[in-house]
Amino acid sequence: MVSPTVRLDLALEIQHLLFPGEFPGVRQPHAHDRLVAAQQDRLLIPRQVVAHLRAIVGEEGLLEDSSRAAPYECDGLAHERCRPEVVLLPRSTLEVSKCLALLHSHSIPVVPRGAGTGLTGGATPVEGGVLLGTARMRRVIEVNAKDRFARVEAGLVNIDLTRACCDEGLFYAPDPSSQAACSLGGNVANNSGGPHCFKHGNTTRHVIGLVIVMANGEVLDLSAPEVDPVGYDLVGLFVGSEGMFGIATEVTVRLTPTPEAIETLLGVFASLDDACDSVSAIIAGGWDASALEILDKLTIAAVEASVFAAGYPKDAEAVLLVEVEGSAVECHENAEGILAILADHGVLEVRRAQSERERQKLWAARKGAYGAMGRIAPDLYVSDVVVPRTKLREMVRATTDICTARGLKILNVFHAGDGNLHPNISYDRRDSDELRRVIEAGDEMARVCVEAGGTLSGEHGIGLEKLAQMKLYFSDEDLELMHTVRRAWDPSQNMNPGKLLPIRACMETRTRPVPVEASGRAGS
Repeated sequence: MVSPTVRLDLALEIQHLLFPGEFPGVRQPHAHDRLVAAQQDRLLIPRQVVAHLRAIVGEEGLLEDSSRAAPYECDGLAHERCRPEVVLLPRSTLEVSKCLALLHSHSIPVVPRGAGTGLTGGATPVEGGVLLGTARMRRVIEVNAKDRFARVEAGLVNIDLTRACCDEGLFYAPDPSSQAACSLGGNVANNSGGPHCFKHGNTTRHVIGLVIVMANGEVLDLSAPEVDPVGYDLVGLFVGSEGMFGIATEVTVRLTPTPEAIETLLGVFASLDDACDSVSAIIAGGWDASALEILDKLTIAAVEASVFAAGYPKDAEAVLLVEVEGSAVECHENAEGILAILADHGVLEVRRAQSERERQKLWAARKGAYGAMGRIAPDLYVSDVVVPRTKLREMVRATTDICTARGLKILNVFHAGDGNLHPNISYDRRDSDELRRVIEAGDEMARVCVEAGGTLSGEHGIGLEKLAQMKLYFSDEDLELMHTVRRAWDPSQNMNPGKLLPIRACMETRTRPVPVEASGRAGS
């Protein structure tokens, strides 16, 4: 199943595309022209292809009925929708390989999907394409406690990995707020983060091996744990590629020892500015926090009105959730140092978790914030931008003003430790004018954060949401280089087309998602 030459071929292809003319023995594909020509002629997936796919994955592994495909119309970016013609749910690397080989031979686009918890439209289907999900691939293949790594299938839910290794005194550090639902494969695609990534780092710091099925069905086996890879770091390059390089079917990750002690503090503030300034002071003071999370007044109200209520003070303008970990001595020293800084910045009250149950309750409220916001309106737009920590208060105020000026309700909950803001807008996508204002606000928030020295995304990726904003941050040369690397992995450019990288005009009409309403299949 595994081609021993795939890795070398891919490395040579990258080298040749980056430096054309210097390696005359390596082919130079003209895949873009072939893709455009193929797409112009394709309207629907041929029935014989569907029959062959069904033979590969079985009756339960192929969804074609409109009602069964409906849940796959979108991910967390609810206003971008397209009902897939075919949903594939393979059970193994071999089945993924056979499916991609068949689809590649017919130039049919493929949109990979993990658990569908992404927030930027990265898993939005495209017209005339297939959606391939890894939800049935959830095995824990190996937990190696001695060498502190685990090998799992890509569909495994994030929190289930920690459950599988906690008895060994280990855990998986990246902890997105959706960790009870999101998959490891999706985390790899988006280089996901989470509250504790302030200390432990995003997904890319923990992935040390992958099994990748390329666009043409070839299998690239990089599953052996490599701390210091020889040659190009193909694993590192793949993490964060948003499904455009291929599909990861197995993931090898580094496991982290469970800390001896953990201290969890909840600081209560009369102003959001004071909470933001406290974060900068904690970091400037050299205190070792593992998480620094801020929730504003409206978010607190939403949480306390939901099943996630944890006794957050509803009259506070903001709360700062702080966690430190390490040895008992380290925890005590860091907690005391942080308490002093909070006092210097006007903290009204500090609550200290007295048990693991209290700690879990505080964190359940923080991670349940997005679910709690779902009670306010039918839809939720979650932005993801990063700004310098010293500009936290300025940027929180700026994003609030942007939304207020458009008559939108904004709630703030964010990873303050690394300046990763998550302005949340509750809205109803059925109201076309309100949806227009939400999209405008999202674009404007991205622009002001980049102008302040920030970046477009901290952990959610680009997907469809921020395609237009890529040119705010990257030059044309930067983007062309990214296209070149993408072609090295997938010359056909059929893997998740229309995402992450701005679309060239001649491709646009056939790779953009088509709304369900416009496709004539609404309500079918």
